[in-house]
Amino acid sequence: MSPFALIAAALAACSVLAIVAFLTSGQRSATEEMARRLSQYGGNAPPEKTERVLSGNALRDALEGLTRALNPLLTRSSHSGKLAEDLQRADLKLKSSEWILAVAAVGVLVGLLAALRFGNPIAFVPCPIIVYVLSGLFLRLRQSRRARAFNNQLGDTLVLLSNALKAGHSFAQALNTVAKNASPPIADEFARATREIALGISLDDAMHHMVERNKSEDFDLMVTAVQIQRVVGGNLAEILDTIAFTIRERVRIQGEIRTLTAQARASGIIITLLPIFLALALSVVSPSYFGPMLSDNLGHILFGVAALSIGIGAAIIQKIVKIEV
Repeated sequence: MSPFALIAAALAACSVLAIVAFLTSGQRSATEEMARRLSQYGGNAPPEKTERVLSGNALRDALEGLTRALNPLLTRSSHSGKLAEDLQRADLKLKSSEWILAVAAVGVLVGLLAALRFGNPIAFVPCPIIVYVLSGLFLRLRQSRRARAFNNQLGDTLVLLSNALKAGHSFAQALNTVAKNASPPIADEFARATREIALGISLDDAMHHMVERNKSEDFDLMVTAVQIQRVVGGNLAEILDTIAFTIRERVRIQGEIRTLTAQARASGIIITLLPIFLALALSVVSPSYFGPMLSDNLGHILFGVAALSIGIGAAIIQKIVKIEV
């Protein structure tokens, strides 16, 4: 067996183990997680139970050991902090090190499959880069979906917040009421703000942190109104009702626009992705037929013209269907 085959087999095995460990790392129950944290500080958990929890899955423990080893290196980089914020905005309960390991494992595995398929180690090189770019697109997709859900819930949440204030609660108590009665993702954000206030952070700072985490213009409007009311006074419940009506109308109009532009957006996605998937399918099904596009200079020029045309077309379609409200 050639050295390249041995290295490829080893990398494939490590990638599969990393992916399996990544998938099993999220299966820990809340009780086990609490026992693990208590054992690090007070040692109040029973020793035999703590030992069972910490060594319940050897593969998972190996992944945790690797992530703990990577954490000191990642904390020195500003990219790690931004990645942690991106994971949080995407509603992924993962550490930065766990996400990096998962992306690296998938990139190596896809690269090895491509190298074995084409019989050329050079085919391995672009695969990790492509997987890294796709992982960023996946994060942005999750973030936009969560932000849309947050904005859609904001109108009803403000009504609930206003009703709590009319019932005689303070604003901090009203936040706690929303955290208990609303649904995710907005309930998670208000629950985090409530915990920050309980830990001693001021109300204005806690609300400002929510604005930074969610990047919602509607929520920024609500926080600005609350801060102005705390300075100059006034009927906050009535102000929230007015803002809730405005946000509900904006969400309704945005929904109508998305409905009217759904066909154009779907056409743009299909037209953009169809040449890419067709080229990949031809390169896999019939490499001899698609080979000249990869080997001849004319094929390289056509590739560049096609990529430029696809990019311009996708940008124009997105500009047409994106209507600000």
